[in-house]
Amino acid sequence: MTSHRLLAATCLPAMALATAPAIAQEADAPIVVTGTLIAGPGDGAAPVQVFRADDLAAQGSPTLLDLTRLLPASSGVLGDSAQFDGRSQFAEGSASINLRGLGPQRTLVLLNGRRLAQSGSGNIPFVDVNLLPVDALDRIEILTDGGATTYGSDAIGGVVNFITRTNQNGFTASAAHRLIDGSKGDSNAALGWGGRIGPVRAFLSAGYQHRSELMASDRRAVLRPYAENPQGGWTGGGNPGNFDWDGPLNGTSFTADEGCEGLGGYRSPISGGDLCFTNFLGFTNIVEPEDRYQLFADLAVDLGPSAELRVTGLYGRLETTLATSPSFLPTVAPSGNAAFGGGGLFVIPAYAPALQDYCARFGAAAGCAPGQPALAFPVRFRPLLAGGNPLYDNARNTAKQPRDADMYQASAELGWQLAGALRLTASATYSEYDRHFAVGDSFVDLLQNALAGFGGPDCAYARPASRAGLNATQLAALAGTGGCTFFNPFSTAVSANAITGAVNPNFGGAALANDLATVDHIYDLSWRVANTRAWVADLVLAGGTGVELPGGEAEFAVGGQYRRDRYERRYTGANSLDLFPCPGSVLDPAATCAVETGALGFIGSNRNVAAADAVWAGFAEARLPLLPGLLVQLSARYESYGGGNTFDPQARIRWELADGIALRAGVGSTFRAAPPQSRLVDQVVLTLIGSALRAVDVRGDPGLAPERATTWNAGVDVAQGGFTAALDYWRYDFAGAIEAEPVGAITGALFGASGTANCGNPAFAALQARFTFSGGSCGIGNVQRLSTRLFNTGGIDTSGVDARVAYAFEPAAGLRLEGGLNATYTIEYQVDDLLVEGIIVQPAFDAAGTLNFQTTAYPLPDLKGFAWLQGESGGHLLRLQLNHIAGYDDARGAAIFGPSAALGGQSVPAGRHIGSFTTLDATWRWTLPLRDGGTTLSLALVNLADEQPPLARIDQNFDPFTHNALGRTLKLGVAQAF
Repeated sequence: MTSHRLLAATCLPAMALATAPAIAQEADAPIVVTGTLIAGPGDGAAPVQVFRADDLAAQGSPTLLDLTRLLPASSGVLGDSAQFDGRSQFAEGSASINLRGLGPQRTLVLLNGRRLAQSGSGNIPFVDVNLLPVDALDRIEILTDGGATTYGSDAIGGVVNFITRTNQNGFTASAAHRLIDGSKGDSNAALGWGGRIGPVRAFLSAGYQHRSELMASDRRAVLRPYAENPQGGWTGGGNPGNFDWDGPLNGTSFTADEGCEGLGGYRSPISGGDLCFTNFLGFTNIVEPEDRYQLFADLAVDLGPSAELRVTGLYGRLETTLATSPSFLPTVAPSGNAAFGGGGLFVIPAYAPALQDYCARFGAAAGCAPGQPALAFPVRFRPLLAGGNPLYDNARNTAKQPRDADMYQASAELGWQLAGALRLTASATYSEYDRHFAVGDSFVDLLQNALAGFGGPDCAYARPASRAGLNATQLAALAGTGGCTFFNPFSTAVSANAITGAVNPNFGGAALANDLATVDHIYDLSWRVANTRAWVADLVLAGGTGVELPGGEAEFAVGGQYRRDRYERRYTGANSLDLFPCPGSVLDPAATCAVETGALGFIGSNRNVAAADAVWAGFAEARLPLLPGLLVQLSARYESYGGGNTFDPQARIRWELADGIALRAGVGSTFRAAPPQSRLVDQVVLTLIGSALRAVDVRGDPGLAPERATTWNAGVDVAQGGFTAALDYWRYDFAGAIEAEPVGAITGALFGASGTANCGNPAFAALQARFTFSGGSCGIGNVQRLSTRLFNTGGIDTSGVDARVAYAFEPAAGLRLEGGLNATYTIEYQVDDLLVEGIIVQPAFDAAGTLNFQTTAYPLPDLKGFAWLQGESGGHLLRLQLNHIAGYDDARGAAIFGPSAALGGQSVPAGRHIGSFTTLDATWRWTLPLRDGGTTLSLALVNLADEQPPLARIDQNFDPFTHNALGRTLKLGVAQAF
């Protein structure tokens, strides 16, 4: 009888193992099946898919990030740099798994059946699978159904269990290098040893992976002109920027910096003026430089004839650096502590040398008026962009923000074999994820001071007390003296475009270029730390009951669990509200403000916070072979956690109709409790609003209720000779999902296509109050900041079909051929109406087959899968694999695509439909058997036709949650066992 699990092992791709030669092994350890507490060979009652190392090394050893993208059941994954989406910010170098597209926080990730601490760096907690001991893995088991009854909270979408080898005998060593156009390539190396040291069974593994930087400018599909995609990294708040010259700022008479086109900007007319759009995408990367290390140890010793102690330990480390915009646009206005501050605007006074030079060059045609200052919205310019940041001497002068992470897990398991085939297992696990990340931003009051001639670290007149009571004439006399310097915000300060190298014809020379010390004084790099810890203790009694049913002995498992989850966030330097609560704090430590926004202009600040939850759970499971070939599996769990309790039952049935043909079905409930950070911690993310990224506060809510779901699964397995097939129907009825209020939906409801549609509408007053506007004028172009919160949404109903087919045969002696197909089709993903402040901001919609930009859903192509052909003979293996992701739609309307798209006209603007993405991979492996081991050589060509990702009308011009922008790559590998 071939189970569903074994079928999947032959059908699916898997993990990132280096090419693996044959390894001498001890006898296999007992198999523990994911999805049940009763140990055994597995019976196929639960929809568990198994990916084994040997079968999948045949695919060229895809990385764990490649795996998350390949899995048909996983959509909307975090991986390569996607810094422009709030769900992935601060997660550079990490990778997630997102079963059914329900969110990575709803896929429970285990290592050898034990929990791992989630990353707490962003507002979406998830386990970073990139730091797991990839080179130590034996298999990955995935439960594609709710798993709360077995594992507790977080297993709504399913469970992914990474299981390490326990049977290696001897050494293995491997190395590989991947050639990538425009990059120095990726490399990995690993060393492992397994065997016995006296009575101790030991396995040790060390791995290293390196990824080289791949810039956005190295891919034509990623870096596009304004005309092809105005949303593709183009901002109306850049440098060259936009200014107002007619006295009181009214928000309708912007004039673009006259150096806009000369520095590669795009000048676009608007009512009453024009805007300069400049591009920040060229300063960013598709892939950040990454270095990852993993150390893993597994020791087991018999403590007598009936007891065994097993101890495992993991350490993983990530080191990476984010390449990002030379500076961010300020969304906070300078305070009255800065010279000419306090009016909600940035002011370049008439006496500023840069302004006088600018007006002498361009005159009234540029908007200049004699004796008038230049005024700037906080969101319509930024200190640095097209010319780069001179504080960074890399080739692009792009800002670099280091990030690193450390993952730890230690687990001890003591098992006793009791009388009557009973086994008692006690285990304890400690896990920690520690993330450090730098953030670079500008002090708004120091920027305003420098615009007025009171900049630089040595300025004698920087503090407000030194300027108290002085009028404009007196300030003009002091500006630029006493060690004070000016900052030039105009294009005349920039010698050339740092990305294209185009020389600026309007460059004003050294006299108008910004002094390095002045820039350094304005721009600050500070650090944040996010630390999550998890303690888990389990006690489980399992085995036979002694009760014989017609189909065999009834088995059971009962037990209890204690968990403690802790979250801590620390802020240092300028982004700490304890040190700098107000914009003016940088100039006057006693400064006060009505709303504590911090001193930085964009990235946001916060206070140190720590929170913890304790969880107690009891659970039971029964496996009942009611008849020969008919199995019923019942389980239930009660869990009490901070804020409430929950009871979740589940029932599964498997009926073998005939030899090799079986039906399966299951129904159960599952849940996810609100983690401590969701209830108690506020975050700041950067999100596109209008034509620029803005700071969005995401506030926690102590009253968050747990998420709940009811899941159904029904399937059929067929195994006849070399033919295997499985077909599964799945359904999730999900309620109360904990999400951040969707920015796109809120802005769309308030501003509409016009940008001001419901401004001033009394029914929208509470929604409008969520925004802070430059100049106090409601409009999408004037947004400085938006306040949102985490909340429990309405219902989500999603369903679909998983299909797997494989056929293997031997047409001649020594020749084995196989082929197959693996795909997931999402039938629906129905999202209920979503209300914010009593307004339906997101009407009910079907997320299947759509981009879901800035909604509560992830990008979700309705069809995803692959097909393959493979042949083996004489130590050689050749495999061809065709990967396919169906096209899907961007459901946004007139605000993005114009009226024709919104009204269903015949014209379909580029990016309205995101095209399908089909790639072909080829792998060749050659295993050379040697007397005392074996050598394996491999070559993997991924994306043979060099397909580029389809256009999406978002910042990176493609959907990084779904598609890969690497193009064609070639990977060479060698491995040795001895």
